[in-house]
Amino acid sequence: MAYGPGKPKVIDGPFAETKEIIAGFWLIQVKSREEAVEWALRVPVPEGGEGVGLELWEVFDAADMPETSLTPETAERDKALRESLETNPPNA
Repeated sequence: MAYGPGKPKVIDGPFAETKEIIAGFWLIQVKSREEAVEWALRVPVPEGGEGVGLELWEVFDAADMPETSLTPETAERDKALRESLETNPPNA
């Protein structure tokens, strides 16, 4: 929204319209930062793609955290969810 004299108006701020954005994400499981960088260097960039950006983010889940960092209730919910997903995978 932009406010000023008169009525407020809706603007497409600060990003381009969605029809102009080419974006997405990949989740990859790697053993090291170096391996993630190797994968990133293989990403195809279209001709004229100067200025294309790629971000690498490290993602964690509860299994990566020390047991003491979870409350007993959260640990139990996490365990139940993992067991449920093992016996009933989402795309099975």
